[in-house]
Amino acid sequence: MGLFKGAGVALATPFFEDGSVNYDKLAELVEEQIAGGTDAIIACGTTAESATMSEEEHMDVVRFIIKKVNHRIPVIAGTGSNATETAVKLSKEAEEAGADGVLLVTPYYNKATQEGLKQHFKVTADAIHIPCILYNVPSRTGVTIQPETMAWLYHNVSNIVGVKDATGDIAMTAKLMSLVDDDFLLYSGNDDQIVPILSLGGSGVISVLSNVAPKETHEICAKWFAGDIVGARKEQLRAFPLIKALFHEVNPIPVKAALNLQGKGVGSMRLPLTEATDETKALLKETMTGFGVL
Repeated sequence: MGLFKGAGVALATPFFEDGSVNYDKLAELVEEQIAGGTDAIIACGTTAESATMSEEEHMDVVRFIIKKVNHRIPVIAGTGSNATETAVKLSKEAEEAGADGVLLVTPYYNKATQEGLKQHFKVTADAIHIPCILYNVPSRTGVTIQPETMAWLYHNVSNIVGVKDATGDIAMTAKLMSLVDDDFLLYSGNDDQIVPILSLGGSGVISVLSNVAPKETHEICAKWFAGDIVGARKEQLRAFPLIKALFHEVNPIPVKAALNLQGKGVGSMRLPLTEATDETKALLKETMTGFGVL
C-alpha cells in the first residue's frame, strides 16, 4: 500500500482579503508544485490552516485539489480530528472524493491514553479502504504516539501504512523503525531532519519548505535515493537557514509570508494566527535570497 517516495508538500491555502478561499490561486499553487517535481500533495494539513476551516470548507478544498491534480501525483487528505466520529466522517468523504490516502493527526486537546490512540486510529482506518498515514506531532497535540503503539497499529490494521514523524526525537524514531518492517512508510515531519530520517529507512518528507522550494526539497530526497548521500546532505545543510526562518514564528505564519514575498499572493492568515512580524519577513527575505528562491 505504498503512497509516495520523496517530497510531499503540506500545501498552504490562499485566502482573499475577506478570508474566503482563493481557488484560482490554489489551482496555481498546485500546478507550480507539480511543475517543480513535488512527489505528492497533502491537502488540508496544518500548513493549510485546516484548524480554522469548517468541515464543509475543509472538504471543498480537498475535493478541489483532487480534481485539479487529476491523478498526476498522489493527493493525501488531512482528515484527522480530536473526535473519532469526525475523523471517520472526513476520511470517508476523502475516500469518496478520490484521495489516494489520508493523514490522521493524533487527537489534540483530549490527551488520549495509548489505548485510546489505538482505538481511535483503528476505528478510523477500519472505516475506509485507502492508506492511512498517522501524524505524530506532540508539540501541537499534547500527546505522543509511542513506538510500541505505532508498531501495534501498523501490524494490526492493514491500511495503516506509516507515519509523519514530527517528534524531533531521533532516538524514538530509531526505536520505532526497529519494531516495523521495510514496507513501513516513515516521512519526516520536520524539514531540518529530512536526511536523518532517510538514514533510518525513511521514505521522504511531508514538507513546509516545499511550498517555496519544491524543486530543491524534491532534490534532497532524489539525491538520497539515487545514492548521492553527500549531495543530499549538502542540500539539506544548504537549506538549513531558510528552514529555520520558515519556523521563526509558528507554522504557517512564515511560509505564507514567504509565498507572498515570492509574489504568489496567498493572502493573510485567519485568526487566531496573525501576520508575520517585520523581523520574520526580513529574515525570510535574507534566507530566501541566499537560497535562490527569491
